[in-house]
Amino acid sequence: MNELINHLKERFPIYDVVESTTGPTFVSLDAAKLIPMITSLKTNHGFKILVILSTVDWIEDGKFQLTYIINNPDEKTDLGIRIFIDRENASMESIHKLWVFAATFQREIKEMYGIDFPGSPGVDDQFLLEGWDEMPPMRRDFDTKKYSEDTFFPRPGRETNDPAEYMKQKLYPDE
Repeated sequence: MNELINHLKERFPIYDVVESTTGPTFVSLDAAKLIPMITSLKTNHGFKILVILSTVDWIEDGKFQLTYIINNPDEKTDLGIRIFIDRENASMESIHKLWVFAATFQREIKEMYGIDFPGSPGVDDQFLLEGWDEMPPMRRDFDTKKYSEDTFFPRPGRETNDPAEYMKQKLYPDE
């Protein structure tokens, strides 16, 4: 893996490498360089499989992190590629031309986080949340409690407890 990372560093502006003995190595780079690097990895280095595309909402930094984990089945190696994009008007180039099923990951991410992947097949079609017109529910600024209170009626017998007090009462009932 070190040889590959050194080769990638020569060609692409990687600014962070996190190596692991138990899991994939992760590299970070600018979003604009993702498609050329991932294309090179697939074409020239045997990374034939897109394992997953996931998202993290770094609301404090005003960024989304997209992580692409790809696999080289011949070498039995995984590589994670991290990029960061702005939360405002979040958009990223699609990789569906490299892996057709990437469109499914991208469609889910669009619906759950609001990140657009222009040109990705079906990206604007409803996926899981039919009829949903609220803020994307996986964004950290989505208020699940308020949504529940506004959407669902209170059921009899339900009560709300302060978690700290409730656990104290359960663990130490005599105090």
